[in-house]
Amino acid sequence: MDTDDIAPPPRAGDPVGLLGKQDLDPLSVRELEGRIAALEAEIARTRTHMARAVSHRAVADQLFKR
Repeated sequence: MDTDDIAPPPRAGDPVGLLGKQDLDPLSVRELEGRIAALEAEIARTRTHMARAVSHRAVADQLFKR
């Protein structure tokens, strides 16, 4: 299965789309490990933000009894 089958086409200037197009061949193992660490940190940051948004929405729904 190709990732094009499950992901929407990247928008112009989309950072995630650009990441997927970068050539990894010139990177050393150390550079690849650093890249993975940075991406994992960004995933954690995004999940934290998403959890806060869900919590905020639940509080608002409860406040306004939706």
